[in-house]
Amino acid sequence: MIDSSRRTILTTGAAAAATAAAPQVFAQAPQGAPAGAETGFYEKGSVRIRYTEVGAGFPLLVTPGGGLNSRISIWPNAVFNAMDEFKNDFRCITMDQRNANGGESTGPVPVDDPWNAFADDQLGLMDHLGIRQFFFMGYCIGGPFAMKLMERAPQRVVAAVLCQPVGHRPDNSDYMYNSGKNVWAKELRERRPDVPMETIEKYLHNLYRVRPDFVYSVSRDFARTCQTPMLVLPDDTPAHPHQVSVDIASLAPNAEITVFPWKEPPELKARTINRVRTFLKARQTV
Repeated sequence: MIDSSRRTILTTGAAAAATAAAPQVFAQAPQGAPAGAETGFYEKGSVRIRYTEVGAGFPLLVTPGGGLNSRISIWPNAVFNAMDEFKNDFRCITMDQRNANGGESTGPVPVDDPWNAFADDQLGLMDHLGIRQFFFMGYCIGGPFAMKLMERAPQRVVAAVLCQPVGHRPDNSDYMYNSGKNVWAKELRERRPDVPMETIEKYLHNLYRVRPDFVYSVSRDFARTCQTPMLVLPDDTPAHPHQVSVDIASLAPNAEITVFPWKEPPELKARTINRVRTFLKARQTV
């Protein structure tokens, strides 16, 4: 019997059948997972995604920062640990992104359409868990993840929080490309020398150079039409330009933005975290 407190809205038709048939593969909780978290793997073809979840209530998929190395073990070093902060409010789910160094999610390097490949992994995990509608909160590279998910699945993402979102900086246009090449790619090739540098360069090009503007994953025109409620927590670093956060909040008709800076003093940071909680709770569906 399923505990009523853990019920979520299930996918219908073939998706629900596939979820019911999917084998549940459980593993030891990874470093950085909250106490009491359950960890498992979702597999589809050659892609294998490690995830962990804790808490009960409306589902919240939350991805840590770290760029292409976004993984579960980063949570203790995040600007705040959403898994710990919100585990008493929501069913919190997080994951190692595909091919993140230090994580256990693996798969091909999706050269042709990398942003949609990330969305495939994230939506596939939700299908695997039997979740139809959910909140999404993304840190850093999770900003582009959020925008792509809202474009791909507007009926599924009920609301989104973009915490210190990654975006294009015109005065340092290759910052994200170079970071991927010098940090992520170097570590990846040490683990997977079978992946040629040419493949990695094409992958990074399609992530960060094909649309050298805004949040990389979607256009400004999409942002203008996106009806999904969103809350933006801005930053101002080479990877997280303040102007990008302002642009998201200015363009999207149902977007809100917090004060900046918000990480200090501690009282302001606590109020900002509580604003995230209040924003999401106000948008829960039955």
